Amino acid sequence: MKTDINQALAIIKRGAEELLIEQELIEKLKKETPLRVKAGFDPTAPDLHLGHTVLINKLRHFQDLGHHVLFLIGDFTGMIGDPTGKSVTRPPLTKEQVAENAKSYASQVFKILDKNKTEIVFNSTWLNDLGAAGMLKLAASYTVARMLERDDFTKRFKSNQPIAIHEFMYPLLQGYDSVVLKADVELGGTDQKFNLLMGRELQKQAGQSQQCVLTMPLLEGLDGVNKMSKSLNNYIGINESPEIIFAKIMSISDDLMWRYIELLSFESMETIAKWKADVVAGENPRNIKVRFAQEIVARFHSQQDAEKALNDFQTRAKGGIPDEVPEVNVTIDSKAIGIAQLLKLAGLVESTSEAYRAIEQGGVKLDSEKVSDKNLQLNKDVTVVAQVGKRKFAKITIL
Repeated sequence: MKTDINQALAIIKRGAEELLIEQELIEKLKKETPLRVKAGFDPTAPDLHLGHTVLINKLRHFQDLGHHVLFLIGDFTGMIGDPTGKSVTRPPLTKEQVAENAKSYASQVFKILDKNKTEIVFNSTWLNDLGAAGMLKLAASYTVARMLERDDFTKRFKSNQPIAIHEFMYPLLQGYDSVVLKADVELGGTDQKFNLLMGRELQKQAGQSQQCVLTMPLLEGLDGVNKMSKSLNNYIGINESPEIIFAKIMSISDDLMWRYIELLSFESMETIAKWKADVVAGENPRNIKVRFAQEIVARFHSQQDAEKALNDFQTRAKGGIPDEVPEVNVTIDSKAIGIAQLLKLAGLVESTSEAYRAIEQGGVKLDSEKVSDKNLQLNKDVTVVAQVGKRKFAKITIL
């Protein structure tokens, strides 16, 4: 059994930043009963990206070890807004926004988690019933001085940035979730450590066995610098098309590739170690990246889609046009339309100024021919295949 626990710990700690408290987790594992493993997600946006899946993958590791996963959707706390890492008060979501995003999350997580071993819970179930008296009792369990020890609160306080009272409630409510769910383990990003430890504190006050805390690193986005974020446009969305996911993964640096593989791949550490050895021995890192990209596409789509995405990527890399290109009709009132306006109406760029920049940089093609004239006009009743950059294509019919 000791060997089994050591093996389990190796899987649990893979890619993790910190485990608190390891000896307590060993004692929990020795009981040979399924642990209640919790991770909370505020439904702040409708789509998950690979950064979110770092935690979800770790939940899958616990499932593979026979434990019970509590996938908590913070539909109540999402209406407060998690202040973690924020330099200003985050605007809360409406009840309708939270409900719609929560529904989307529930459908996406089962691309990774085993549905039969997952319990999806919503913290509005118990927090709606807490009431004013319950909130005041909860607020009395922690001091303002202790709350200001939290790094982001400290920075905002010292720089005279406003901190709303309701933001102090967020970590308390997250900790209370652990009390209600009787969590044995809670997962979170490194930026969530304060909130995760709050769960231990409130469980102790409630006379419960304290949860262990496992923090996971924050995954860098495609820029290799900032945390993956949709607002920074450095993300890979799990609902994006197979071709887009594949191409985005192929765009990351060779160094960052290994971090992505460690945190996101389900290949064994032995296999990954062999890949690293192969690269040291002279294998092109691009080959490893292709294997990883295919694994991720197959996970969120299918193996067939992964093969097709590889073929599509290779075609694009050679300057060709993919087999399947979105078809777009653009209706105009005049006899002709400028290239910049056409690209904007076709959804290939956000603005005409972006189109002009792309043309200047040599990133625009029509029917595989590079466009250099920013004032190019295209006539009505013409169909062209337009390309912007390496990944954006559209078959445009001008009507």
